[in-house]
Amino acid sequence: STFLRRHCTSAILLSTAITAAQSRIALSLLPSIALTTNSASFSTASPSTAFIGSRPKPYHPSINNYHRHPTTTFLKMSTTTSSSSQPYKRAKLSHLPPSTKTIGTHSGTFQADEALGVWLLRQLPLYRQSTVIRTRDSAVLDEKCDIVIDVGGVYDHEKLRYDHHQRGYEERFAPEKKEGGEERCTKLSASGLVYRHYGKEVISEYYPQLLTEENSSALEWVYGKMYNTFMEAIDAIDTGVEPIPSGHDDVELQYRDSTGLSIRVGRTNPRWNEIDDVTGSPPEPDARFEIASETCGKDFMSVLIKIVESDLPARSIVESAVKKRYECDTSGEILCLPSGGLPWKSQVYELEKDYALEVPIKYVLYTDQAGMWRIQCVSVEGKAFENRLGLPADWRGVRDEDLSKVAGIEGCTFCHASGFIGGNKSYEGVLEMARFALKVGKE
Repeated sequence: STFLRRHCTSAILLSTAITAAQSRIALSLLPSIALTTNSASFSTASPSTAFIGSRPKPYHPSINNYHRHPTTTFLKMSTTTSSSSQPYKRAKLSHLPPSTKTIGTHSGTFQADEALGVWLLRQLPLYRQSTVIRTRDSAVLDEKCDIVIDVGGVYDHEKLRYDHHQRGYEERFAPEKKEGGEERCTKLSASGLVYRHYGKEVISEYYPQLLTEENSSALEWVYGKMYNTFMEAIDAIDTGVEPIPSGHDDVELQYRDSTGLSIRVGRTNPRWNEIDDVTGSPPEPDARFEIASETCGKDFMSVLIKIVESDLPARSIVESAVKKRYECDTSGEILCLPSGGLPWKSQVYELEKDYALEVPIKYVLYTDQAGMWRIQCVSVEGKAFENRLGLPADWRGVRDEDLSKVAGIEGCTFCHASGFIGGNKSYEGVLEMARFALKVGKE
């Protein structure tokens, strides 16, 4: 019996050790998902959050019938969630054969526009992992390069020449007016030209589902959204558009951002006095260009992944809530979402225009990860901290029972000091908060 006890104890300890080791391995895999672009890889976390807490009482069909219980499997190059919340799966491109084509661009100091343009071309089957020649020698560009960007003084799609420095150049992204109706501020840089002609193909390489007839409008939406969200800033910086419009010379930036992609690419260039610690020589500019191009690709993909895998599925949910907003409140100014966490702000602005809403939405109701109901103000479009209608001043900075007494509404949990967001334990309570805030705001 002593022998059996000893060996049973050893077996239990061994099993416990194995289980603990497996747990540590599993935990080490959870934070990130490796995304491979050409020969480099980067990691991005894309966790899915399940709904926690009780469901609201029936009042809204979209809430009654919506089930948010996604699960995430962490795998290289892809994430999987429930098909209802994540209908678009990212394709793998790393296994595809390299191209024999050659891409040409200028030598010397590089910027984000040609670095991004090269990366975009390399996502296409015709130029997959193509060699890049960086030169200003027109003979080399003409004789050895199959496609040339950001050099040469010619924009001719048929000849595969995409420069923007020539006199009389006035190319802009279509439509030339933004969603708000204002004219586009910038001309297309090299990356903008590449995106104009090949952007949809790049997007559909990663998301082939968007090529189906039923998703054609979704592809157009992603294509435009990607330019407005990401590409246009690269064009504007490269073509010298000031962030403050002309005629506002008295306005000064309150702070400057040095974390943008164009600035980070600029810092990748070898410094004037830089010496490599290993070789004892100045860094190789072409090698640095490859690093810059991959940096651009990582940023492009991070935005594209969010737009396709998060914003696009969320759009249909927000659209449904907009259509049924009068079921939430007769004012039509309160929107209720079936759960929190989904990106709704930009969707609200776009859908208000699409449906030509006469009365803008003031408040959005949703649950947080702990199941608390929240009321959040819709900000003025283009403003980060200015709300269309803030929560009542006497609520701000007050919490729990004190807030319930001040508001005269049961179940209040908090109101932010700036009045942009508040909370309540129940749907009925948060809806009452929204209705009261509307009433006070219009007095």
